[in-house]
Amino acid sequence: MKKVLLALMMVLVACSLAFGAEQKAKPFKIAAIFQTAIEEPWDGVIHQACLKAKKEMGNIEYEFAEKVAAADFEKVLREYAERKFDLIVGDAFLAGEEPSRRVAKDYPKIAFAFGSEFGPVAPNYSVFDNWIHEPAYLCGIIAGRLTKTNILGVVAAIPIGEVNRLVNAFKAGALKVNPKVKVKISYIGGWFDPPKAKEAAIAQIEAGADLIYAERFGVFEAAKEKKILAFGNMSDQNALAPDVVITGPVWDMYPTIKFCIEMVKKKAWVAMDLGEWSMMAKGGARLAPFHGFEQKLPAAVIQEVRDLEKKILNGTFRVPIDEQPPVSD
Repeated sequence: MKKVLLALMMVLVACSLAFGAEQKAKPFKIAAIFQTAIEEPWDGVIHQACLKAKKEMGNIEYEFAEKVAAADFEKVLREYAERKFDLIVGDAFLAGEEPSRRVAKDYPKIAFAFGSEFGPVAPNYSVFDNWIHEPAYLCGIIAGRLTKTNILGVVAAIPIGEVNRLVNAFKAGALKVNPKVKVKISYIGGWFDPPKAKEAAIAQIEAGADLIYAERFGVFEAAKEKKILAFGNMSDQNALAPDVVITGPVWDMYPTIKFCIEMVKKKAWVAMDLGEWSMMAKGGARLAPFHGFEQKLPAAVIQEVRDLEKKILNGTFRVPIDEQPPVSD
């Protein structure tokens, strides 16, 4: 009888160990849904953050859907939810706002984190945004110091809060160091239309702009043709036009994605505004490297920017947040 009990205990222990190993090996599943192609910087930043999490955090499965039309957004999102992903992220702006909230309500045990201009919804729908107004302000300072015509340009997507605050921050930075500067602002009416952005940039250059903040793709081509300088946006875009792109605001979504994964794993997920994770203090925003422009720009300008960076990081300087539609000069 003792031998039978011992054998039974050994079987139970073996099963327990096997079950534990299976549980330990279960991957964390992330899904992402994007309205544009991942080549578009905004969604591309989220995609790269998910890829980095998969590489650095280990035992993560990641799937994504790109170029999802408004009519298909809810359907694709529900398919991911039905497959019980642990974390679903994406871009909800405009077409995805209502569908993403509806789906999240129907699947309260799944964590949802979406880029949105609105607030979180209990119990499981969190929001984030690209709070890169701080490095945009620093770019404005550089532009204000470098301009010879006292005319700057900005080519942006759509006049909504998250875009407006970048444009306004760039303009505020320029005016801070150069009160004489004028800023011409053009919106292309969409997230990804390089030909239209190029056309808008050429019009600004012909009106006297000698530096342009390229909030959207398409500006660099115009800058190269017209031999002026530009600032990138969202990621380090110097490689796209090394002779043109001085620097630019960089959005790093990895701190946000990492935090989301950790919260879900700890079973501590709640609806929250994740905005702070996209700011400089948390590592979610920064100024792109100057690359070859490190030697071309006046040393005093670079030092001015570095000094202000330190103040932003230690909390002794706050870049104003202004989401009102900016006025084009």
